[in-house]
Amino acid sequence: MARLSVLLLPSLHLAAVFAQKKGNYNPENHPPFQWAKCMSPSNCSIINGEVVLDANWRWVHDNSFRTCVEQNQDGTQWWNPSVCDLGNEQPGSTNNCTSKCLLEGAGDYRAYYGVTAAKNKLTQKLITRIEFATNVGSRLFLLESKNKYQTFTLLGNELSFDVDLSTVGCGINSALYFVAMDADGGMERHKPYNQAGAEYGTGYCDGSCQNNQRFVGGRAATNKHDARWQEWQEDGACCPEFAVWNSNAHSYSMSSHICEHDDYDLCNGPYCKPGFVDPEVRPGPPECVTFGCEHNPYRMGAKEFYGKGKLIDTTKNFTVVTRWEEDRQYQFFIQDGKKIDVPLPNLEGLPKTNGLGEDMCAVQAEVFSERNSWIERGGWETHQRQVLNRPMVLVTSIDANDFWAWNIWLDSRLGDEGIVGAERGPCPQEGNEPLTVQVSNPQAKVVWSNIRFGPIGSTIEV
Repeated sequence: MARLSVLLLPSLHLAAVFAQKKGNYNPENHPPFQWAKCMSPSNCSIINGEVVLDANWRWVHDNSFRTCVEQNQDGTQWWNPSVCDLGNEQPGSTNNCTSKCLLEGAGDYRAYYGVTAAKNKLTQKLITRIEFATNVGSRLFLLESKNKYQTFTLLGNELSFDVDLSTVGCGINSALYFVAMDADGGMERHKPYNQAGAEYGTGYCDGSCQNNQRFVGGRAATNKHDARWQEWQEDGACCPEFAVWNSNAHSYSMSSHICEHDDYDLCNGPYCKPGFVDPEVRPGPPECVTFGCEHNPYRMGAKEFYGKGKLIDTTKNFTVVTRWEEDRQYQFFIQDGKKIDVPLPNLEGLPKTNGLGEDMCAVQAEVFSERNSWIERGGWETHQRQVLNRPMVLVTSIDANDFWAWNIWLDSRLGDEGIVGAERGPCPQEGNEPLTVQVSNPQAKVVWSNIRFGPIGSTIEV
């Protein structure tokens, strides 16, 4: 699950009052990208899709081309008070910033954002340097058409893809995952506020309840809590998520994230954040939070399975296959023509099964000495309802902007030494600091290719 962009690039235009509007300075030309819809390994149809850049990476400006968002190298950013008046940071200032600030086209995806697509291959670079600016990472959504995201229903299906992450070092997360975003980017549900839609990559939400989105529900998110980017504002952007692949060359994980309420759509609008909904703005549930269950082989004892020179050798390309059966979701790999299964957990208390199942998710928190919020919020039944049976949007990303946790939840030790489950990977904590990573591993890039989706057993011959 990707966190935030660090984009220092400009561009946008003006239109109806109090709406998230398109700019007209840079063109929006979506890179073409092919994926395959399969009925069997020998019967796959090529789908000519496109990818679009998340709105959070785009230049936001007023009609005089003054940048609406001030951003510093250390990850702090905030709305530019010389462009839009924050006032007392209540709905009035939200409308002020929303009406004045425009969402610009991405222009040249390769030159500005390090994104290239050629047939069925998609590359995302970590660092892209341009004149007077540096872009860090990217988050992309697969499009079905110019104004609509491609959606997938997971239950009973499988996904396979090839990945090259040999240059993706510690502290970086290259991710491929599904989220329950609106297929139109939220234009219908948030009219008249959202006028940019999927064409401009709007409407993002995920299982981390990100509070760093510049726009939520088509309106500028201005509930400032702290200058640090991880508390960019207090408006939540929560929705169910299935994280197929959070990864770098040293560790990886698969996870599912469920919302506390089935009416979680209310948790993807203005003034909705964990523990708070403003009843005068939008009635809703008292909390907007998600809870997850994770499978990380390193954390579960298989420390020699995945990494450079290990059984899954991350110095080379390999294939990841994910299957969503009703009672279990699991993965296996193919490298050098050989199928490789994930080792069974060897920690006491964990079931001897791979992937995510009701038995694994029921006991994982207890084994790892964590609060079992997954069970408290409906657990497996909620997961089946919210995640497996709902159309989801495919997302790919690369980032090293986790200033809050430094991505140590993925590849290092999160918790005291000796605590069961604290070790998520072999990376040293101090080496994961985002600015250190951005300087030490600027050549990092992830290459996705041969994405296939279809009924279980249809995407690859094993």
